[in-house]
Amino acid sequence: MKRVLVTGMGIISAIGENLTENHASLRQGKTGIAQAAHFESRYAALLPFGECVSGNERLKALLNLADSTGYTRTDLLASKAFAEAITDAKLSQEQISSFDTALISATTVGGMCLTDQLYEDANLKTSGSEYLEAYSCAAHTIKLLEKYKIRGFSDTINTACSSSANAILMGARLIRSGRAKRVIVGGVDSLAKYTVNGFNSLKILSAEACKPFDENRDGLNLGEAAAYLVLEGEEVVGDKKVYAEVAGYGNANDAHHPSAMSDEATGAIRSMQEAVASAGIGFDRIDYVNAHGTGTPNNDAVELFGMSQLFDTIPPFNSTKSYTGHTLGAAGAVEAIFSILSIVHNEIFASLHVKTPMSSHNARPVSAFTSDKKLSYALSNSFGFGGNCTSLVFLKQ
Repeated sequence: MKRVLVTGMGIISAIGENLTENHASLRQGKTGIAQAAHFESRYAALLPFGECVSGNERLKALLNLADSTGYTRTDLLASKAFAEAITDAKLSQEQISSFDTALISATTVGGMCLTDQLYEDANLKTSGSEYLEAYSCAAHTIKLLEKYKIRGFSDTINTACSSSANAILMGARLIRSGRAKRVIVGGVDSLAKYTVNGFNSLKILSAEACKPFDENRDGLNLGEAAAYLVLEGEEVVGDKKVYAEVAGYGNANDAHHPSAMSDEATGAIRSMQEAVASAGIGFDRIDYVNAHGTGTPNNDAVELFGMSQLFDTIPPFNSTKSYTGHTLGAAGAVEAIFSILSIVHNEIFASLHVKTPMSSHNARPVSAFTSDKKLSYALSNSFGFGGNCTSLVFLKQ
């Protein structure tokens, strides 16, 4: 079976505008969850968020898009991380525009970050604004296709919080099956009234920095981010730098509830089983788990129960959402990058804000930065609304 190798990574999140800054913040235990400066909502002053530092105008300047029109914040974040990933992988324009190169992106919010503008365009104006073509789920993907002249297969995935994990899964399958030689995969979501109001109606937003796997956890913090990885088949990699191999993947749906996971962790257990089995290893080979770990009572209890059913001893695990907030459609790709950073550098980043570990299990998230263990295999979990659960296994090269 063809090996799928990660040769480039790019990211922008609340803890950094590039890969280097994100890695430094993780090592330092520096959270990005704070009061939002750019998000326009009455909740901006009431709740903490994982907001990217740069405003839209600065992002446009960084991307040489100052004179552009129709770019939403979702588009800008995606463009920033995408540009870093292809540069990191040293892809030429010829390679990017080859029919052998595919693009699989993901989002939940898409252009709905402009909720008010969408309403005005739909109801109050006889002539449309510059954003008329920007509201769809695939709008950011189309921007990337047009800018980089990508001609290969492309798709946009929305499976809620597992969206970009499924983009990675799909990209790996395209390469393994011979349908593509390289696939650029990832996802993006920006803060939006649509999601903030929606999550608030579910009463699962915390008024404080989230504390995944704490006994007294009371909800999540929404964040925004974009992250992309360049996946290449080993036959086209040559002598370029390789971060890791996408060794395994699994996807399952417990179809239990629109937003909650089943108490039996049916989907979570199945996705982890499939991911580890497709990697050709046993659970005893997993050295580290980047947990979905949202900080909600249901998610953390179910995920920890699921892991307890599969591991004889649960390996070191953390939730990096305590740094970035829950970035929804971007979370799978963000945490894939964090997982790869962990195994490349033999580092496990502290799971922040945990004061009282959960009493239901003996397993505790890693509480302090560690760099004294050799890591080879990492398991990254992303569990979405509607029960769509995806797990990925990465192997250090």
